[in-house]
Amino acid sequence: MDIYNIEYNTEREKLIIPEYGRHMQKMINHTVTIEDREERNKVAKSIIAVMGNLQPHLRDVPEFQHKLWDQLFIMSDFKLDVDTPFPVLTKEKLQERPEPLKYPQNFPKYRFYGNNIKRMIDVANSWEDGDLKNALTLTIANHMKKCYLNWNKDTVEDSVIFNHLFELSDGKIDLKGSNEDLTDSSNLMRGKKKKHNSNNSGKKNYRNNRGKKRY
Repeated sequence: MDIYNIEYNTEREKLIIPEYGRHMQKMINHTVTIEDREERNKVAKSIIAVMGNLQPHLRDVPEFQHKLWDQLFIMSDFKLDVDTPFPVLTKEKLQERPEPLKYPQNFPKYRFYGNNIKRMIDVANSWEDGDLKNALTLTIANHMKKCYLNWNKDTVEDSVIFNHLFELSDGKIDLKGSNEDLTDSSNLMRGKKKKHNSNNSGKKNYRNNRGKKRY
């Protein structure tokens, strides 16, 4: 055995997709060098079949087949010229950056209300004036008050909610001069306080049970 000709992984060519192993990479490198196109196509399809056998439950799924062909071109460093049933993946297409996502920020000034409040207000603006719209408007205002109180506040004047509602509705919903009273802050926060007290009681019982013998 010639120890001087031992080939170490650190000296070998870096694998583009290591999951398929070095033998698969060598097969693809050899396919690139085949001059006859018909033979090259035949070998490429055989490689796709071998790649698909690694996940037999997916090999016949069209989307998975597309993925295999894309990986074949990637592993060939985009040098492989063969006929493919899918659009040929190019290096430019692979490196193309996606368009940045636009996060929904309908009214970032009052983020504690959430985006759903703005959608509800837009729906209310689209309704005709009447009892149904008035009921929806008061429901929105009460929900806004609850959201405001959840924003680490103990109390808030109804006038503040009415001003915010007027601003968020672009002046189309005006309750600033009305005699309507929103739900009392203590009633809106009652559920939150009950939950907080139940959590504290659980911790208290845990501390009281500490040190007791269990049989």
